[in-house]
Amino acid sequence: MKILFVCHRVPFPPKRGGKIRPFNIIQHWTKAGHDVTVASIARSQQEADEASGLRQHCAKAIVEVIPDSVAWPRTLAWVPTREPSSFAYFWSSRLASTVREELATGAYDLAFVHCSSVAAYVGSLPRGATGNALRIVDFGDMDSQKWREYVRSQPFPKSFVYWVEALKTEAAERRLAAQFDFCTATTRAELESLRALGATTASDWFPNGVDATFFAPVPEYDANLVSFIGRMDYYPNQLAVQRFCADILPKLRAARPDVRFEIVGADPPPFIRDLGKLPGVTVTGSVPDVRPFVTRAALTVAPLSIARGTQNKILESMALGVPVVCSVQASHGVDAVDGEHLIAATTDDEYVAAIRRIVESPDQRRGFAERGRARVLSNHAWSSSLTRLDGLVAAAFERRARATRDGELAPSRA
Repeated sequence: MKILFVCHRVPFPPKRGGKIRPFNIIQHWTKAGHDVTVASIARSQQEADEASGLRQHCAKAIVEVIPDSVAWPRTLAWVPTREPSSFAYFWSSRLASTVREELATGAYDLAFVHCSSVAAYVGSLPRGATGNALRIVDFGDMDSQKWREYVRSQPFPKSFVYWVEALKTEAAERRLAAQFDFCTATTRAELESLRALGATTASDWFPNGVDATFFAPVPEYDANLVSFIGRMDYYPNQLAVQRFCADILPKLRAARPDVRFEIVGADPPPFIRDLGKLPGVTVTGSVPDVRPFVTRAALTVAPLSIARGTQNKILESMALGVPVVCSVQASHGVDAVDGEHLIAATTDDEYVAAIRRIVESPDQRRGFAERGRARVLSNHAWSSSLTRLDGLVAAAFERRARATRDGELAPSRA
């Protein structure tokens, strides 16, 4: 099968959420013998150069650089339009032309798009312009609902801006779904969000996975170390660590003065680096490999008030045999049971009690570590997730073939 795979970030190296899912799909299909061409956006020439590593996992990589100096003015210019401003950030006329030319050859069997922000590269094309390619959009997370969560966390007038963006994105997601033959999402909850928008296109979900061989447990750990793992240029992560440092950590250290909190993640802005001045807090910035920082901790926390889809940080921690204490919202993106595979909390006191449960009892920590990793192996292995995707794609092809046959056999209405 010949596949055109369109994504909003160069999916290599697969070190962040927006790259991990598409990379594993691409790698899986290439290993299965399919011919995969990747078309994606890069934010810098350095990111574009990283596509050289991607070419080991696909037949061809087409990368268009859109620097922030171009993307941000375009994003602002789209504010008064009916189109989501966030989509403008990922739009390139040159890449759109390239995608159109690729599909016009008629050589592709499947046009697969990851993320709604680049779905228009395929969805906006007339059916006749894409040959006989089946169209699938993997929404991943429903971005419109993320903007709605931003509304609740921001003061006016920012909250109004996000409210408008949420409305525009909902309309776009509904329209885009109708332009494709099949839609997918990362979780059952995200799939229900898509259907709640009124989308009638056939749809289903397949989960994110973890490479449990790469993310393998290490026995030694620091019983007084609590860690947060995640990119620190991402607003929900910033909000989470600020909340933890201001409200939860002081109560925790009042009960256990030796507890320390480590914030591990790339590109922390100055106000996040300043958290490192607080007693017991360290901000590492970018690290070459997060695994040692996870495995040396007694547990990781994910106190996210804004959490859509699957939190890879939670899956990776569980795979590494490190217990997780997270918000109820974040727990919904993982196929795990609260109190058995992880602990979900809401109030500050619930977080403190859950963390103390882990750091004060090696047996409790060991139990959550073993059950959490076992759950990842059984419910979040990439092999089973991508086998599920293969089944969904095959069913979509069969559904289209059946519709074509039925159309051919239908009596004339002339």
